[in-house]
Amino acid sequence: MRHYPPHIDLQPAQRAQGTVCLPGSKSISNRVLLLAALSEGTTDIRDLLASDDTHVMLTALQSLGIDWQRSGTTQDYIVTGGAGKFPNQHADLFMGNAGTAIRPLTAALAIVGGDYTLHGVARMHERPIGDLVDALNAIGAKIACTGVAGFPPLHIRTGQIQPHALDVRGNVSSQFLTALLMVAPLIARTQTVTINVIGELISKPYIEITINLMRRFGVEVERNGWQSFSIAAAQRYVSPGRIHVEGDASSASYFLAAGAIAGGPVRVEGVGSNSIQGDVRFVEALQQMGATITMGENWIEASANGVLKAIDADFNHIPDAAMTIAIAALYADGPSTLRNIGSWRVKETDRIHAMATELRKLGATVEEGADTLRITPPAELTAAEIDTYDDHRMAMCFSLASLDGAARRGAQIRINDPDCVAKTFPDYFDVFATVATPSL
Repeated sequence: MRHYPPHIDLQPAQRAQGTVCLPGSKSISNRVLLLAALSEGTTDIRDLLASDDTHVMLTALQSLGIDWQRSGTTQDYIVTGGAGKFPNQHADLFMGNAGTAIRPLTAALAIVGGDYTLHGVARMHERPIGDLVDALNAIGAKIACTGVAGFPPLHIRTGQIQPHALDVRGNVSSQFLTALLMVAPLIARTQTVTINVIGELISKPYIEITINLMRRFGVEVERNGWQSFSIAAAQRYVSPGRIHVEGDASSASYFLAAGAIAGGPVRVEGVGSNSIQGDVRFVEALQQMGATITMGENWIEASANGVLKAIDADFNHIPDAAMTIAIAALYADGPSTLRNIGSWRVKETDRIHAMATELRKLGATVEEGADTLRITPPAELTAAEIDTYDDHRMAMCFSLASLDGAARRGAQIRINDPDCVAKTFPDYFDVFATVATPSL
């Protein structure tokens, strides 16, 4: 994959314009890989994302005995499913910092049974998993947190699974519910299994992705609002044959925001009106800010329409893409407030604190709440050296501060540790350079 120097200097860019073909969705890629591994039959996966997180999942599945083959130099993979089992009953799995890999794999391994250890980078050991562990242990799984209680590393052994209702909190990470949904057919061998959500469920669009993909693999989920989900007995995963991974809607946000800030039009290809990803709703926030948005079945285009308007909105449904709005707020006509973003605290870094710290370097006035961020743009942006906290989205969204907008000019931006974008978009800065026209 693409490797960058220790830092990248971005010069102010006069205009953003062009077309970007998006990499595959991380959320879809890792879900599809695990579903294919649990299925009967062989799955032909087209346009899988090439990134650190998908590499983690592929390597883990290989260690578990799942056979997969890459088709030449493309991002197409052939995965031979294990029909609800993993051939290798013992494995030591390194999960990096991939939440989309460790959460569903933990659930799958606990239900299938065996002797497994799961661990990752230091930050992974600070990301909570206790709610998922508690839900699984309550039905007979044997999962132990071998470091700090409620966090990886984990040791999983064969338990005695009893197929009755599961309860899981919904206000920390939607990945806990996704994990339980994906393994529910393995539990519901002889009777219906219901998963009850305790409290508010965050990031609901990601659950819609999970249910949509489960349906593609032959399993139906009955949803009762957002409080309970039932999986009827005797369903099993069966390969759909071929499945295409659509472009990453979270990655689309950077380029669409670039068009909204710096003229445009900027078009992204790979997501559109047919997308199953909730992050396409990011464009609704750009429209609230005054940008012009057009959309087709497989593309979205954004253009500026004067000075961006300040926004005050709840971003619980699109927490990843909301980071891009925080940067767009630098170009707005007044203070903007992002609400209900508490899940940022337990992502790749504490994103509320990290965003506040780095936005202040650019001259913004920032008020940091427990689950809110209020951003007052400066009269002019200040050149800054941006720390990225080993967080891919910090690196990508702050590149936008180099753009000239209608309200204020972009600044010279130094992005430290640009290699962190390998988590989801290894060649991001090369692609960004194709749409950002340097200022004279």
